[in-house]
Amino acid sequence: MADQQAPTRVTVAQLVAARTDDDNQALVFEGRSWSWREVVAEATRRASLASSLREDGPWHIGLLLENTPENLFWLLAAGLSGATVVGINPTRRGESLARDINFTDCQLIVTDRTHKGLLEGLELNCRHLLVADEPEFAGLLGDAAPVAFDAAAVDPSTVFSLVFTSGTTAAPKAVVCTQGRLGTIARQQQERRGLTSDDVFYVVMPMFHSNAIMAGIAPALSAGGCIALRRKFSASQWLDDVRSHNVTFFNYVGKPLSYILTTEEKPDDADNPLRIAFGNEANEGDIATFARRFGCTVIDSYGTSEGGMRINRVPEMPVGSLGLADEGTIVVDPETLQECPPARFDEQGRLLNADDAIGEIVNTRNASQFEGYYKNPEADAERIRHGWFWSGDLAYRDADGYWFFAGRTSDRLRVDGENFAAAPVERLLARFPAFDHVAVYAVPDVKVGDQVMLAVELRGGHRFDPQAFGEFLAAQPDLGTKWAPKYVRITSALPRTPTSKVLKRTLQSESWQVDEPVYERADGPGYRYVPLGEA
Repeated sequence: MADQQAPTRVTVAQLVAARTDDDNQALVFEGRSWSWREVVAEATRRASLASSLREDGPWHIGLLLENTPENLFWLLAAGLSGATVVGINPTRRGESLARDINFTDCQLIVTDRTHKGLLEGLELNCRHLLVADEPEFAGLLGDAAPVAFDAAAVDPSTVFSLVFTSGTTAAPKAVVCTQGRLGTIARQQQERRGLTSDDVFYVVMPMFHSNAIMAGIAPALSAGGCIALRRKFSASQWLDDVRSHNVTFFNYVGKPLSYILTTEEKPDDADNPLRIAFGNEANEGDIATFARRFGCTVIDSYGTSEGGMRINRVPEMPVGSLGLADEGTIVVDPETLQECPPARFDEQGRLLNADDAIGEIVNTRNASQFEGYYKNPEADAERIRHGWFWSGDLAYRDADGYWFFAGRTSDRLRVDGENFAAAPVERLLARFPAFDHVAVYAVPDVKVGDQVMLAVELRGGHRFDPQAFGEFLAAQPDLGTKWAPKYVRITSALPRTPTSKVLKRTLQSESWQVDEPVYERADGPGYRYVPLGEA
């Protein structure tokens, strides 16, 4: 008997090629529509143009674009041709933005007039810049010699995308996702959710983020459904869009459900075609209210952009729980490498053994699913230790095995769906003349996710001037849009180890509940800080 070989994983190139002669509607955007045949043709034209510009070295194409058809065409062009897409985060600024582009070896940057200004004055190593909404681009596109691409020639191990997640003190981290991994995700999403060519996928999360690609675009491509694309998320326009585009599937990350629920409730809200809202990081109350109000199923699960683990919600789970994890996922004390004991609670539901029960979420079986970070062996080694995949997130489990999220390791934050490291924020805030030593860390948001909290020791002879601090923040060109602290704690001494390392876990546990001055950023435009309680 001949040896049986493992089935070959489907690639993004193959998924795109399968739509070449598909005349079903593929894309709607601002009053225009395209069939899959037309979308693939546009992608092929851009792949041909990129091929004509290709030089030696990594074939990396950086996309600094809004959620537009142009962005989708270039994503699929990369998939078809075997190029690697680098999702460039437009909330980054200055040297941080330049470092992202140079670090990932982008040969070509595709942008638009809206974002072109972000690149002005930066020292970039990329060889080519295309501005997709300027007249010269159409000419280049028309002049490029057509290239016949063979989807079967693209290996599943070909890197499809580099998606930035939280950085480290030395370099940004870009998660590697191969053609085979994204193809597998696309097929799994389609099969698990029962998605077909009749489904309409509302893609409004930013396309530089893995959620838009993995949870929205990839399953739409696999199923042959239609993508209803919007430049930016709007809570007030969400239901109108769902109805007008006949949306059946909506992917999200972070707070969108919460934002939508702040809109005025009407008796006919459930009169809409939506079947599934799929994402992560929504809170318990919003999930239930959203499902009831809009008559759909909300599937909110825990996972990582790097792959390697999932925690799934189940109907019988306790309030506040993440659900049950896949086999092989455990919570581990990183010092002893022992599995943490179950959590114990008092009559009021307060956790009694937090020091013992809280540990890092680890998968002992699926380390091979992690494909690494681009040019960052230190970060790879942090994620894969002792043959296990370490998530960097904290959790505990009750006696019945239900998981509860307990925050993130001290130097990583996730604010409104955006991942970033504390160190770059600390370096920026340390420029403020009154600050001597600073510590940035995550504290829980009252609704969902993290908020940035800053604890500072002041320089001798200085006091904290909230107005001056707000003006300082407004003047920093490299301040990320999610970096401004929500809370500022003025402390006489940061808690430290005997080797002078700041104990951020202590700061996190104390949050704003301290007998020291704490200021809160008030709602509204700008950076206005007032004593906590007056916001």
